[in-house]
Amino acid sequence: MEEGKSLSIKSWAKDDRPREKLMDKGKETLSNAELIAILLGSGTPNVSAVDLAKKILKSVDNNLNELGRKTINDLTRFKGIGEAKAVSIITALELGNRRRHSEALQRKKITQSEDAFEVMQPLIGDLHHEEFWAIYVNSHNKILSVKSISKGGLTGTLADARMIFKEAIMINATGIILIHNHPSGNTNPSRSDHQLTKKLLEAGRVMDVNILDHIIVTEKQYYSFADEGHI
Repeated sequence: MEEGKSLSIKSWAKDDRPREKLMDKGKETLSNAELIAILLGSGTPNVSAVDLAKKILKSVDNNLNELGRKTINDLTRFKGIGEAKAVSIITALELGNRRRHSEALQRKKITQSEDAFEVMQPLIGDLHHEEFWAIYVNSHNKILSVKSISKGGLTGTLADARMIFKEAIMINATGIILIHNHPSGNTNPSRSDHQLTKKLLEAGRVMDVNILDHIIVTEKQYYSFADEGHI
């Protein structure tokens, strides 16, 4: 479809243009659909960019986290969405995730399990595969490093104890918070999660590095081994 034949935002009445609305009234006044419409720039001859954005949002029950999990192939199934527009949507949502991660890191201190969840959810909460990470802290629980340990498939990933503790020794960390995600959305730890936690707790005692928690992250929730009395 030729771009000139699509329903361009420029052709709308001024009061209906989300760009002008943003400039005149502020970004907070725009709906999610209007913000996405700005990214799209145009819809189709029969559907405006805002209506196309609404259609996309409806497909994910207006859940931006779920939209952030969509691939280019997922988005280009919508009529009027080509690769360029799909990339724009994915890029904008990824920037939002990274902003949340940066804001969480600025706290620089982990005082409770929720703090660790806020640091890691933007990075791994929406993934379709499992990843294992570690947050390294000093004796005052200030974050020294956040490191990816391994990536796996839909149902599991391996965690190399040597790699985990090597990083701790290199940066003089006194505590480690283990983190991995469950793409299924189920926060309950598996038998292997319990076994791994026990193994790393024992290794930490030998290395004189405390395993402070092991947290399972999903899109909206988390499970803390420490909060549940397993550490």
